[in-house]
This record gives sequence, C-alpha cells and structure tokens, in this order.
Amino acid sequence: MGLLVRLHYWIAQQLNYLQPLALLGARFYVAWVFFASGLTKIRDWDSTLLLFQYEYQVPVLSPELAAYLGTAGELVLPVFLVLGLFGRFAGIGMSILNVMAVVSLEEIAPAAFNLHLIWGGLAAMIVFWGAGKLSLDTLLERKYG
Repeated sequence: MGLLVRLHYWIAQQLNYLQPLALLGARFYVAWVFFASGLTKIRDWDSTLLLFQYEYQVPVLSPELAAYLGTAGELVLPVFLVLGLFGRFAGIGMSILNVMAVVSLEEIAPAAFNLHLIWGGLAAMIVFWGAGKLSLDTLLERKYG
C-alpha cells in the first residue's frame, strides 16, 4: 500500500508541473471562442441588433443594450484572459456571458449546449484557480502582493 501511495503522490507532483500550461490553454481557448463571436457581431452590426431583438431573449435588458454589453464583453474580456490580467474577474465575466447566451435562446441544440458546458467549465476553472503561473496576475502578485 505504501508503494501505491508514494506512486500516486509522485504522479500528482508531476502533473502539478503541467497545471500552468493547462490553465494557459484554457484561457486561450475560451478567449478565442468568445473573441471570435464578438468579431462576428461587429462585422454585421445590423444583423446583431436584429438577433438581439428577435432571437435572443435576454432578461431585464433592452435588446440594444444587451447587444452592446454582450459584444463588448466578448471583445474585451478575452484580452484580459489571454494576458492573464485580472483572470478571475475575466473568468466571472465569461461565465456570465456564457450563461446569458444559453438562457437567452429559446431553443438550443444539444451539441451547442454541450459546448457551452465545456466553456463554462473552463471559465469556472479559471475563476477558482486563477490564471496560473503564466500570467500577468502572477507578476503583479509578486510585485504588489
């Protein structure tokens, strides 16, 4: 049993070295997905406004305000994620965007819903563990923390 426990802890220690790369990959992937969505929205703003008016049913906000806020979030928050700057804040913002995207659609395809679950899980990982060692957050923490 002792050998098995030591092997387990040795493997865990080796995997811990990969955590910064996993967090970096999660940040880049989620950032890319949302940034690409934001770029699509600004390329055809009239269509975006129509989608928010008739397709996306965002609660509480007017369709126009929801379009502006959602698009701004999709363009700004990914930059923070890629840099690893205020990573937890960006992760929370991405989580809110992700939930609102699912909630605002009357009908969502199962495959699309599954992608939102993956993006939400990755964003949650960043919220709970931070941006990781390969981030500006780590540099700022060393300097000011």
